[in-house]
Amino acid sequence: MITQDAVVEKILAHLNHELSESELVQWAEDALLMVLESDVDAPNEDALLDTLTYLAAADSPGFPLSWAVLSAFLERFGVKVRVVTDAA
Repeated sequence: MITQDAVVEKILAHLNHELSESELVQWAEDALLMVLESDVDAPNEDALLDTLTYLAAADSPGFPLSWAVLSAFLERFGVKVRVVTDAA
């Protein structure tokens, strides 16, 4: 089962450069199919479906994975994002 915690984890991994855009899109496509095939009602199911649908389409020009978009998704799941710099 795909949970909002799993979605949050993947978005954060992408923002932290641990997961490429194409990897995030592929994961979202697979996760969306799993959610659509299940009959389980998950908490925040609408937010989960909206987020996965957008992420799965992010390899199309009309669905950019900008900071604003990704942080808005995280906020829908109750996650506040804070930027922390790391010396190179």
